[in-house]
Amino acid sequence: MKTIFFSTALLLFAFGTQAQNKNVTNVTKTTVTTVKDSDGKKQTIKKQNVQEVQNIELKDANSNSLNKEMKETPTQVTSVTQITNPDGSTRTVDVDRSSVYTATDGKNYKVALDPYGYTMYSDGMAKPALLRKTSTNSYIFRSSDKTAIGYFDSQGNLVIETYDDNSDKVSIEKYSVVKE
Repeated sequence: MKTIFFSTALLLFAFGTQAQNKNVTNVTKTTVTTVKDSDGKKQTIKKQNVQEVQNIELKDANSNSLNKEMKETPTQVTSVTQITNPDGSTRTVDVDRSSVYTATDGKNYKVALDPYGYTMYSDGMAKPALLRKTSTNSYIFRSSDKTAIGYFDSQGNLVIETYDDNSDKVSIEKYSVVKE
């Protein structure tokens, strides 16, 4: 009986002390935004969790040297943003597209997360434009003078497609993301 107990304990200890084959880094950044208005204080909490995973491989694993060099391997980065609205509801955003975008006319627009999607504004705009996510991975774009469909292309640029009833055509506006 003792032999079985010690064998089982030794086996479990051996599995528990195996070396990891991955470098894992987790970074969590929390931003709290408080807005005071006539209705009182409203807090929006944005929590961004970035996880980097890199497999560990040795350059010459079969050599007899004691200290071996690590081989460079690709790093997989996963970013998840969780937003808690003032009413207590929470939503998760896989890719945060908040950034500054430049239109074809050279004017800059700032796109920022809000409780229900994104807001888009620039200097001189009285009211920001709204981007609201749809079930088809696109956005409804609503500004003071138009309603359109928007999406982010593979380079991260914002593309707005507007239907013109008079000409029966779709016009495309592209907002290029500013690389920082």
